Amino acid sequence: MNDLNLGAIGNSTFGALIDKGGRVVWACFPRFDGDPLFCHLLNDGNGKKDDGESDTGFFDFQIENFSRSEQHYLHNTAILVTTLFDSDGAALEITDFAPRFKERGRVFRPVLMIRRVRPISGHPRVRVRLRPSHSYNAERPQCTRGSNHIRYVAPHITLRCTTDAPVSFIDNEVPFVLEEPFTMLLGADESLNTPIGETGRQFFDKTRDYWEEWSRYLAIPFEWQEAVIRSAITLKLCHFEESGAIIAAMPTSVPEAPGSGRNWDYRYCWLRDAYFVIQSLNRLGATKTMEEYLSYITNIVAGAEDGHLQPVYGIALEKRLIETEVPTLKGYRAMGPVRKGNQAYEHIQNDVYGSVILAATQAFFDERLTRHGDIRLFERLEKVGNRCLELYDQPDAGLWELRTMAKVHTYSSVMCWAGVDRLAKIAARLNLPGRAKFWRGHAETIHGVILEKSFNTTLNTFTESFAGEDVDGSLLLLMELGFIEPEDPRFLGTVDAIDRHLKKGMHLFRYATEDDFGFPQTAFNICTFWYIDALAAIGRETEAREMFENMLNSRNTLGLLSEDIDPKTGELWGNYPQTYSMVGLINSAMRLSKSWRDAF
Repeated sequence: MNDLNLGAIGNSTFGALIDKGGRVVWACFPRFDGDPLFCHLLNDGNGKKDDGESDTGFFDFQIENFSRSEQHYLHNTAILVTTLFDSDGAALEITDFAPRFKERGRVFRPVLMIRRVRPISGHPRVRVRLRPSHSYNAERPQCTRGSNHIRYVAPHITLRCTTDAPVSFIDNEVPFVLEEPFTMLLGADESLNTPIGETGRQFFDKTRDYWEEWSRYLAIPFEWQEAVIRSAITLKLCHFEESGAIIAAMPTSVPEAPGSGRNWDYRYCWLRDAYFVIQSLNRLGATKTMEEYLSYITNIVAGAEDGHLQPVYGIALEKRLIETEVPTLKGYRAMGPVRKGNQAYEHIQNDVYGSVILAATQAFFDERLTRHGDIRLFERLEKVGNRCLELYDQPDAGLWELRTMAKVHTYSSVMCWAGVDRLAKIAARLNLPGRAKFWRGHAETIHGVILEKSFNTTLNTFTESFAGEDVDGSLLLLMELGFIEPEDPRFLGTVDAIDRHLKKGMHLFRYATEDDFGFPQTAFNICTFWYIDALAAIGRETEAREMFENMLNSRNTLGLLSEDIDPKTGELWGNYPQTYSMVGLINSAMRLSKSWRDAF
């Protein structure tokens, strides 16, 4: 059983999740963090065969006498194709996409979902059920009809469905024999002045061409190309192009484990992800997306008072993300609560300062970029660096956002060191020897303190906090960040300790100690990729490749990953598709793959 076997579509303005039967179960309008007019994923109906006449928050095509379904993406695109079969051998095909293509010198990416339906065998009988809700499933929109459209009026947006199918059949959910293809365009309340079917065909052709062209220019490894390309496209789907932000995941409140209460709203941008996302985009050669994301980060730095940074921001730089529970949704498989907003914006996470500096460093060294780092950006980053100096040995919530357990976390301290270290490198790049000396001296001091406070000589491992006795997955990044060499005995001891305490089968837990919600029940996918990278770096490449192949097999049928996985059942948990997980896959594939030169 894997209810997160969902396809993702979008166009870097909004996104939608579609289940294996072609049902839209999640989509927020007019952008990722908006009202989920399709929220069935969190409405206790997911996976049920008969949803009843009163259920809302979804959009599907019911084939009479349903037998089975098939689903795939068109090669190297974000276009999803679902085929429904009935028990008599008749079948219909649903093609789903959000238009995205270049036109008139810009990228056309409207708030618009297109669904094209056609018979492919026999005479299938179909019923269209278009049932948006609003205010997180509190109400159904008011409806008005035209000759070729239905309008759904909600408080913050009005959607218009324009179609060449019989409007009465759709409005009344009347089953009909599908003899000819039809098209449904669902989006902003705007009149369509061109033929419906022809518009759908043109938008399809242009969108397919766009994604194929975008994929063509990716830098990819020789091995695992399909997996990397699919991860790259999914990463792009989580990009809010208007501001440059990249969200952590599309929905909210898919629990990290059954009944755990670890249900969080991930429709925002976490600074902890910044360096790793930039690293992944750089390796892919997706420089435009990388530059837009850097612009988003630069705007955050420019708006930071005295260098203070939050762990998470809204996709349009919003600072207040007030967390509330939504009583009108029962939750994923009835596992509430459903949360809107995220309290993490109030947390103290000292790693974010280094994360931002590490991400912004790209702007000073990458000659491909049109907006290079300059002295003004460096001066702003120095304010962030001053926070690193103040906070590297102070307690915080840590990378894992522990809500009631503040400690001096080793990873946060190392990220502060990394920020200071990179400022020294940037200063040297800008020919500022005085500033380079200043930051280099502080980096050496912080490095020494961390080595003294976080390495447990008795246990022969770095620990997750100063003077601690436990390990966590973030310690695997000490090598990646340049804090310690992979062959250093202290790092080798840390990998061994993590292997003993956090590795369960072929997956890695982020930690194995009790937190605010008890003991973790599922493995954390990004930590498994970090472990794979560490194995490769210390010469255990055979093990690394074996674990990587297992992670590829852990993806759902469409090649996507969530945040967490049950190591016993292989079921995906946590919000989905998870940017961090897809980035981890990309980076591990790049590290492990044979080179093109050595492949033949």
